[in-house]
Amino acid sequence: MPKKALITGVTGQDGSYLAELLLSKGYEVHGIIRRASTFNTGRLDDIYDDPHSGRARLFLYYGDLSDASALMRLVANIQPDEVYNLAAQSHVRVSFDNPEYTVDITGTGTVRLLEALRQTGVKAKFYQASSSEMYGKVAEIPQTEKTPFHPRSPYACAKVLAYYITVNYREAYGVHASNGILFNHESPRRGETFVTRKITRAIAHIKAGLQQKLYMGNLDAMRDWGYTKEYVGAMWLMLQQPEPDDYVIATNESHSVKEFLEIAFDYVGLDWRKYVEIDTRYFRPSEVDYLRGDFSKAKQKLGWEPKTKFQDLVKLMVDADIRSLNDQLSGKVKRQDDNPFSPNISRT
Repeated sequence: MPKKALITGVTGQDGSYLAELLLSKGYEVHGIIRRASTFNTGRLDDIYDDPHSGRARLFLYYGDLSDASALMRLVANIQPDEVYNLAAQSHVRVSFDNPEYTVDITGTGTVRLLEALRQTGVKAKFYQASSSEMYGKVAEIPQTEKTPFHPRSPYACAKVLAYYITVNYREAYGVHASNGILFNHESPRRGETFVTRKITRAIAHIKAGLQQKLYMGNLDAMRDWGYTKEYVGAMWLMLQQPEPDDYVIATNESHSVKEFLEIAFDYVGLDWRKYVEIDTRYFRPSEVDYLRGDFSKAKQKLGWEPKTKFQDLVKLMVDADIRSLNDQLSGKVKRQDDNPFSPNISRT
């Protein structure tokens, strides 16, 4: 029998790459998605198998981290071997505008999922997607698993709650529960409202003559950026260990938003200063100035280390957005009513 994995946030950037990885390893993958009026499964289209062929290993269910009874029911019915909690309201700036919702989904939602495992008695290994934003006003550089947290946003506060409740269930109930403290990780599947995709998508539109200006916030913020496709491998490795633990996943390099702009625009032969304007509405009420993570523990215990360099990550994202826009303009993009998932989502 193949292993079963349950992924919350399966339609997101991390969830789609993780589902792809687990399927390649022979897993049966179950994912929870939120009900929406439009299709939100586009990132999964390329890895979906038709259930009528008899080889489907990816199953989707409507659900939400705000619904404890639904989570309990899904966990009991699926009986997963591994649970990856990737769902969240994950936009830091948005969390200032919607703090209560952010804490409920990102923080308390983790409690509900852990309780579903405890109440049903399902002995699944549990992965919690923790965040470098928890370090906030950093106490040391680089940040390690022992660096104190000083969250600077409602999102980060919610992630600290989720981190410690994961540790608590590990210590109180013996759950094989691990935190992956992932620093910024990007890819062509990153949401379009996040700063990296906002930049690379704008470049594609500027090159095509469809956009004149790109409005940005703080260009001096320093972040440790890695490639999501590699980071989900670390998630999987954590749940293959005999004992649960917490790990920083990062590159131990830090680059500013301005550096990202310079590399991305220069790659297509443009001067970013001619197109970028600062809009103070994009500034956070409290900023996280500098993040750089030390992945030494992950390298030593998991055998994991990043491979994709920062400049290469920027360029592959620019290439992907230019290619995507060209496909749209040439009519190669699949229509929404061609979406393969629409008749096949369980309503369990």
